[in-house]
Amino acid sequence: MPWQELTFDVSPSEVETLSEIFCEAGAVSVTFKDNAETPIYEPAADASDLWASTCVVGLFDAETDFDTVLARVQQATLFSTLPPYRITELKEQQWERLWMDEFKPMRFGERLWICPTETTPPEPEALNIMLDPGLAFGTGTHPTTALCLEWIDQNDLDGKTVIDFGCGSGILAIGAAMSGATSIEAIDIDPQALLATNNNATQNHVAAKITTALPNECNKLSAVDCLLANILANPIMELADYFSTLVKHHGIIVLSGILSEQATEVISSYEKWFEFQPAVEKEGWIRLVAARNKQ
Repeated sequence: MPWQELTFDVSPSEVETLSEIFCEAGAVSVTFKDNAETPIYEPAADASDLWASTCVVGLFDAETDFDTVLARVQQATLFSTLPPYRITELKEQQWERLWMDEFKPMRFGERLWICPTETTPPEPEALNIMLDPGLAFGTGTHPTTALCLEWIDQNDLDGKTVIDFGCGSGILAIGAAMSGATSIEAIDIDPQALLATNNNATQNHVAAKITTALPNECNKLSAVDCLLANILANPIMELADYFSTLVKHHGIIVLSGILSEQATEVISSYEKWFEFQPAVEKEGWIRLVAARNKQ
């Protein structure tokens, strides 16, 4: 069945009212989008930050009477005039197939590839992680994931123990396993991520090396040779004390999900225990690598 989108450009104070009108008018979903390319990084946990100019998008079936919907908006006391809007018809497509068709093999460094499961790896003898886009974050397309994969490609993990904190799809844990790590603890706050990690690990024949857990299930983690954390700067800083206990003396910590301007603050949170290498930057994001040589 074809669908239609009704989109209004409004201020944050108008978003909730418009969302309620859409739901009452039969929208099957309501989403918010940035209307001015103004990113919001790391909002407070108890905040519902919105862009100064927000698109409110309602998805309706093709039989919807939009004159009635527009009349409801016009009648709302919040609006003195009808806000700018547009109606867009969505052609029926196999959205999963469309996304899959656009996801191509990607190389990270010299020997590590991420390949869709239905493709033939360009270099069959390389380290090929077979992975499809899913509900959990991590396919290598984001700069922070790419930075971590490039580090894995460039470093010897043979015989090492690893923690992948914030594992998402499990892509880093799998890369570490395929690069010779003997055991990997993959940790995430999202049960869906753990399911994705287990499925992807099985698909890549490294499930025996990878154990998954929620953070509250891993209070007795042993210190490891390498800790990978591709999350965000604020939780990385909040976890500094804890992470310091999870890395062996002379072990390595790899931190990503950090904006360039956040580097100094993150480093200051860890320099009590770790000695940092120069940051590596990609598209405004950085990777920090440090050895636990202190205390």
